[in-house]
Amino acid sequence: MVKKLSIVFIIMGLSIVILNGYQWWTESRVASFDPELEEERSLSSSSLNQAAGVENKKVNHLSAETITDYQTGEHVGELVIPRLGKRYPVFYGADQATLKKGVGMYDTPFTTSPSEGGHTALAGHRETTFVGLDALVEGDFIYVTEGVTEYKYQINNIWVTDSEDTSVIVSKSKPTLTLTTCYPFDFIGSAPKRFIVQADLVNSRKVE
Repeated sequence: MVKKLSIVFIIMGLSIVILNGYQWWTESRVASFDPELEEERSLSSSSLNQAAGVENKKVNHLSAETITDYQTGEHVGELVIPRLGKRYPVFYGADQATLKKGVGMYDTPFTTSPSEGGHTALAGHRETTFVGLDALVEGDFIYVTEGVTEYKYQINNIWVTDSEDTSVIVSKSKPTLTLTTCYPFDFIGSAPKRFIVQADLVNSRKVE
């Protein structure tokens, strides 16, 4: 009897390990690597000294879909981070089910989609979707495509804060993009802090 129970527990343990491993593998593959983004990475790195001048540029803001039309879990666009050479699918909502699909767009009274011209906040898991996010530096460019419009942002601040910090997801008076993920990246279990990347809108353009 003891031997049978031992076998059952071993099988259950292996099943849990395999299931968790499969989920991790699935989530880690939501981002696609694009080697052609290396050129844009070089441009963004060289623009670090020009970051102060970005705020003075006129932003060409184009309307697209509005976030009020989206349903939780719906695909709404794409996030591109040249420094990491990655493209990420973006889905509406930041619940656990949505974050398993890819990057989640916060649905709060304080945040909007890029087309609404407010504060767009995106979330992703640190060990899968947003792995390597800590390689970003101020001055880097980030792109978000929604509908037929691509929005170009430039990073102006990167910091670490407490997981209970409510000052991150707030209304903004100008178009802003914020990326959030848990921190530290190598922490085992529920991480106590959050890694924050914030960027200002530089311009937008129609895409085919």
